[in-house]
Amino acid sequence: MAVLSGLKKILIANRGEIACRIIRSAKKLGIKTVAVYSEVDLNSMHVQMADEAFYIGPASAQESYLRGNEIIEVARKSNTSAIHPGYGFLSENAEFAELCAKSGIIFIGPPPSAIRDMGIKSLAKELMGNAGIPIVPGYHGSDQSNDRLRYEADKIGYPLMIKAVRGGGGKGMRIVKSGNDFLNGLDSARRESLRAFGDEDVLLERYIERPRHVEVQVFGDKHGNYVHLFERDCSIQRRHQKIIEQAPAPLIDDCKRNELGGAGVSAARAVNYVGAGTVEFILDTKDSTFYFMEMNTRLQVEHPVTEMVTGVDLVEWQLRVAAGEPIPLKQEELKLSGYAVEARIYAENQDFMPTAGKIEAISLPQGENVRVETGVTSGDEVTVHYDPMIAKLVVWHPDGKEVFSKMENALKNFNIVGIENNVDFLRTLCSNEKLIDGNVHTGFIEENREHLNSSPPTNEVVIQAAMGLILYEKSSLKLQPGFDKNDPFCTLGPFRINHNYKRSIKFNCANKEYTTEISFDNDEWYHVTINNQETVQVRGEISNNDSLMNLKLFTTKKVKQSKIGITSDEIYVFCDDGDYKFSLLKDEDLEDDSLSVEKGGETVSPMPGIIEKINVKVGDSVKKGDNVAVIIAMKMEYIIKAEKDGKVASIHFNAGDNVAKNVPILTLEI
Repeated sequence: MAVLSGLKKILIANRGEIACRIIRSAKKLGIKTVAVYSEVDLNSMHVQMADEAFYIGPASAQESYLRGNEIIEVARKSNTSAIHPGYGFLSENAEFAELCAKSGIIFIGPPPSAIRDMGIKSLAKELMGNAGIPIVPGYHGSDQSNDRLRYEADKIGYPLMIKAVRGGGGKGMRIVKSGNDFLNGLDSARRESLRAFGDEDVLLERYIERPRHVEVQVFGDKHGNYVHLFERDCSIQRRHQKIIEQAPAPLIDDCKRNELGGAGVSAARAVNYVGAGTVEFILDTKDSTFYFMEMNTRLQVEHPVTEMVTGVDLVEWQLRVAAGEPIPLKQEELKLSGYAVEARIYAENQDFMPTAGKIEAISLPQGENVRVETGVTSGDEVTVHYDPMIAKLVVWHPDGKEVFSKMENALKNFNIVGIENNVDFLRTLCSNEKLIDGNVHTGFIEENREHLNSSPPTNEVVIQAAMGLILYEKSSLKLQPGFDKNDPFCTLGPFRINHNYKRSIKFNCANKEYTTEISFDNDEWYHVTINNQETVQVRGEISNNDSLMNLKLFTTKKVKQSKIGITSDEIYVFCDDGDYKFSLLKDEDLEDDSLSVEKGGETVSPMPGIIEKINVKVGDSVKKGDNVAVIIAMKMEYIIKAEKDGKVASIHFNAGDNVAKNVPILTLEI
C-alpha cells in the first residue's frame, strides 16, 4: 500500500475515541501512528492501538495534552512527519499550528491564520458580515468593561446570549434572561472562558427564541478547491452541548440546503481554509432565516453522520489534503444517501451532571449500518480530568423516521454497568414523536423534560432483578466445594436463608425501596412477592453473554428476556422497558423514620470535581439560591447554590481542593 507523500508516520495529539478513530483511518492508508498519554491513560485503548506511545505528563490536561512543546518534542523523538490534533485540546490553537510549522512538522488542519480569524468570534462575525453572510445582531467590540457590556446588553434587549470570543463546546456561554442576572452571567462566562481558552473576552448576541442549530461540513485543499458535504442538525442539546445529531437536517428543502451549503463554502473561502471545518448557523424556526454563528476549524465530534450519508471518510480526506492532494471529489460528485443519527453516550446523572468512576462492564450493539466510536472498554475509568463522553453511537437507515427506531433498538443493546450514564434517557428521547417528525429546537429537551423522564421499574423488572441475582449466584457456585444442589438459594451474598427455602432481598431503585420475598416450590418454580403485593410464580435460566448475562424468565403466562449485570452491591437490568440499577440493601440501610434527624444546612457537591471558588466566608448570611461556590468537573463550571437561608457556620474546602460527590462543601446555621 502506497503511503501518502510526507505522511509515513503521524502523531495524534489527543486521547479517547477520536484518537482511536484517527488511528483506524491512518492504518487503512498504511500510515504509522504515535500516541501520547497522561498518567491515567497508560492502559487506554488509543495507546494500545497505536504503533508507538509516549508519556507526556500528569492527569491534568494543562500538564499533559495541552503541553504543545512537549508534544512537539515527542514528534521529534519518534521521527514523526505530521500531527493530527483531533478535536478539543490543541485542535484550534493557532500558536500550536505555528509551532508545528516552525518545527518542520505538518499540522493536519487549517493554516494558523484561519484558526486565528475564526477562533476569535468577534473577528469571525466581522469577516462573515463582510463576506455577505448574515450574522446575529449583537455586540462584538473590544471594549470589555462591565459598564460598556451592560450598556450594550440593555440595548440588545433580553434574553441575550453571552459567549466567549474563543469559545466552543458550550464553554463560556450563558443565557441571560434579565438585566438583574447580567453581571452574574458575565462573571461566570468569563471565568469559564479564561480557564478553557486563556481569554476572558466575550461577545453579546440577541437570543433567538426556539432556534435550530444547523451546521455545514466544509472542506478545502491547498489548490484552492472548496466543497461542502451538506448539513447536520444539532439542535438537541443539554447544557448548550449537543447530544443528538442527524444528517441531513430535517425539514430542509433543496433550495435552503443549497443556500446553507453555499454560505458554508463562502465562509471557508473567506479565510483560505484548508482541511475539514464546520460552519455553524442559527436557523430561526419562525421563518427559516439563518445566521452565521461560528466556524469550528477542526473535525467535529458529530462528523460520522456526514460520513454515513455521503460515504466519505473525512479523516482520510484530512490526511490526503494534508499531504498536498486535491479534495478527492468535486461538489457535483457528492450525493446524499439515506439518513444518519448520532447519540452521544455520556457518564452523567439524570440531571445531566457529569459522573466519574469505573466501567465495570460494557456491551456494545452490533449490526448492519450500526457504528460505535469509543475509546473505553470494561474496566476503564472515567475521570474528572477529561470530557465525560463514553462513546458515540451512529446508525443509518434509508428512511428519515425509521432511523430513530433503529437508534432506539441499538441503544437497547448499549449496556453499561458500574457508572451512571444517559443511555436510558437517549432511548426515551429517540422515541419522542416530535423529534422523529423533525420539530426540534435548541430548547427541545428543557421544553419536553417531563415527557423524557425515566419510568420507575414495574414489578416485572423488579422480579428480573431478584431472579437474576439468585440464578447468577446459583450458577456461580455449582462447581464449588460444598454446593448443595438441593438448596435453590445457595448464595454468595450476606442474605438471610432458612431451611424452609425462603429468601428476602431488599433493593433501592430510583430512590424507592422494594422488598422481594421469594420461596421455592419444586425443582423449577419460585414464588416472588414484591412489597406484599400479588405473588408471581416464575422459573428461569441464565447464561453468559460477553461481559453481561442473558436472563430468560418464564411465568405461567409469558416469557421475559433481559440482560443482567451484577457487581458486589448492585444489579443492572437491561430490558425492553428500559435500563435500571438496583442497589442491594442490608437491614441497616433501610429507612427508619424513628431514627431520622435534622442534618442542618449542608451544601453538598452534586458531582466529583475541583473547587474553583468559594464565594462566602464564615459568618456571612446567605439566602436560599445564593451562589456560594463554584466547582469544575469535566472541563465545565458549575455554580453551587445555598439550599436554605442561614449563616455560614463552617467551610470544609478551599479553592483548588478535590471534592467527591455528595460531600458537604459548607455548613449553614439555620
